[in-house]
Amino acid sequence: MQMSGARVRALNSRFGSPGILFREGPGGLERIDIENPHATASLALQGAHLLEWTPRDEQPVIWVSEAARYEPGVAIRGGIPICWPWFGLHATNPRLPQHGLARTAEFQVVAVERLFDHRTRITFRLPDGQVEAAWPHPTELLYMVTVGRALELDLVTRNAGPEPVTIGQALHTYFRVSDYTRVTVHGLEGCRYLDRVAGGERVQDRPLTLAGKTDRTYLQSVRDCILEDPGLSRSIRISKRNSHSTVVWNPALGGVSPGSDFGASGSRHMLCLETANAGADAVRLEPHAVHLLFARFTVAPVG
Repeated sequence: MQMSGARVRALNSRFGSPGILFREGPGGLERIDIENPHATASLALQGAHLLEWTPRDEQPVIWVSEAARYEPGVAIRGGIPICWPWFGLHATNPRLPQHGLARTAEFQVVAVERLFDHRTRITFRLPDGQVEAAWPHPTELLYMVTVGRALELDLVTRNAGPEPVTIGQALHTYFRVSDYTRVTVHGLEGCRYLDRVAGGERVQDRPLTLAGKTDRTYLQSVRDCILEDPGLSRSIRISKRNSHSTVVWNPALGGVSPGSDFGASGSRHMLCLETANAGADAVRLEPHAVHLLFARFTVAPVG
């Protein structure tokens, strides 16, 4: 749903301050621009979708396609979409949206905080009525985004109903890379993975490098991952909690058709490393139980 100028003014009146600006972005989608001494960031209210995070004196860390579509109800290509309350195709109804309903739902901002160390925290809530037609379970969803030299993401689900419910989810992060074929991912060694390109199950026996189309779900993945990118002279550390699965994805698109939302450069400059509860790692929530999915990203130089 697009928001009117009056609603933007109301949000700025309630939450705006130096370093916090609500405005209308491309396609009429409302966004929040954040600036503090540590970093800048931007999020769309549709999907509480993080579009940019750049620590001070660093290059942008998050990739968004130059051909991304900014339209109500359309998933934005790039950034950090929230996959929830299922990951991939719906288990029983393939006509429902892939990766769930949250990434195109309109989130509500419930708090903006300036922390003691000058970081900024935005808290979003998925309002009642956004997803009930396809997800008839009383389930509360909160999302906290903390912007500083590190980016911290807390996705909190509470089963508010009388019956158990099972959720699959992911923070579907598109990292900006110099070239996906020239980066190395450390931290997945020894993990079994499901290979959706070659088929079957294998074990990662060395640091991961990509040569083409990749779609893997790593199982029992609990260690930090480090994305080493000599082309950008940096490494990105991905830390997480309450996730035992990591998804690695790149569709290996080169020159693509004009209608593609990947744009002329395709997928060469992105790599998805997703903090997930996917497949067998889906979470069963008993009545009134709460689950917190947490991810933290930091950047360091690499020679």
